[in-house]
Amino acid sequence: MGHQRIWTKMQQHFQDIQVCSSCNCSTDLQFVSLFEGFLEWAISIGNSVNGFPLLVIEISDKPGEEETKPAFKYIGNVHGDEPVGRELLINLANWLCDNYLKDPLAKLIVENVHLHLLPSMNPDGFSLRKRGNANNIDLNRDFPDQFFSLNDDEDSRQPETRAIMNWLRDIRFTASATLHGGALVANYPWDGSEDKRTKYYGCPDDDAFRFMASIYSHSHYNMSSSKEFLSGITNGAAWYPLYGGMQDWNYIHAGCFELTLEISDNKWPNSTELPILWKYNKMSLLNLVASLVKTGVHGRIYSSVDGKPLPGSITVSGINYTVTAGKTLGDYHRFLAPRDKYEVVATMIGYKSKNTTIWLDDGPVTLDFVLDPEVSIKESVVQNVYDCDCNSKSTQEFVQFLWGAHLEVFFILIVILGFLLFLFQRRAKIKVPTSRQLSGSKKTVEV
Repeated sequence: MGHQRIWTKMQQHFQDIQVCSSCNCSTDLQFVSLFEGFLEWAISIGNSVNGFPLLVIEISDKPGEEETKPAFKYIGNVHGDEPVGRELLINLANWLCDNYLKDPLAKLIVENVHLHLLPSMNPDGFSLRKRGNANNIDLNRDFPDQFFSLNDDEDSRQPETRAIMNWLRDIRFTASATLHGGALVANYPWDGSEDKRTKYYGCPDDDAFRFMASIYSHSHYNMSSSKEFLSGITNGAAWYPLYGGMQDWNYIHAGCFELTLEISDNKWPNSTELPILWKYNKMSLLNLVASLVKTGVHGRIYSSVDGKPLPGSITVSGINYTVTAGKTLGDYHRFLAPRDKYEVVATMIGYKSKNTTIWLDDGPVTLDFVLDPEVSIKESVVQNVYDCDCNSKSTQEFVQFLWGAHLEVFFILIVILGFLLFLFQRRAKIKVPTSRQLSGSKKTVEV
């Protein structure tokens, strides 16, 4: 992937980062632990303005490998003065290490989800204790926007923004969430509206996003009992419109369902409050990741010709959104809210599409598609012509031979061929009724 991989076998845990209300202290994350038989990887996906590496913790029973498991990412500290998410993601990594062989939920996540944690997207802003990065740019306004021409020049974007965009070009994340501070609510797309008005502006997967947001809110200690936000969730544009945000860009351009989570009313609390904040958010963080394998439709797309995986596309009838299967393994993961039924359609250029109906009222569905190639008679004839290994010089000499001194012989051959063709047509006319009767008695059904 072009990322710098740091892999050191060490039997130690990630050290806790302590956020103090009176100082800016940080902990070096450039190490990896080998704990209880499974690995963590630290991956540098880029650097900040001041050259600090953006380090991602990769948690899986097969780190560094491309798998058919869905991938999930958490990003913290997008705004430098909102460090609680940074702390909680370190705690999350520690907890998964400690409980992999002890807790069923930890085991479920490690073995069935490829989890990535970026504790700090904005290390420079954290060091300066300000919202923006070292260039004083709000990173959650620095992504291309669907409604207005913002940040269309990739070279002019901040290095932290470019690092995230390149990261998502390398890895197909099924879902993700960013951790913010200053409120207590789970926010979902769209973040902006077409006319800049503050109003509910839902995306095609509004039901799925409301379900995702509710998982976090109802697993939280008190988020769902919010007096400001019904059930502790909100549509972004209904709260306040913003443009150039990372959440909408993920959904539109990366096929990734992303939430923006406001996890603490106080942006920069005293370090003594961190254990309480971890306790309040722990089950929300875990259940949101686990939801990838507890619902939705998952599977692979194959070719019926050779059985090889196909990088096809998955759509759901009535939802204007496409999920792309992996180029190597042909795997797809489509997050959906539980309900009676969905019609799922698999397509691939050069192949016949297939569709089927699934029910998601009780758990996830595994659905593989085997697609048949779409080949016409015309294409076969054209292919045969191109495959013909003819010698152009010999053909030219043969034509010259026919149209030269042997013109009379050529004329006689034409007369003979015409007579034979006449006899053949008469014979065919006699057999037409019989042929139609036979063809009508046979029926082929493809499932």
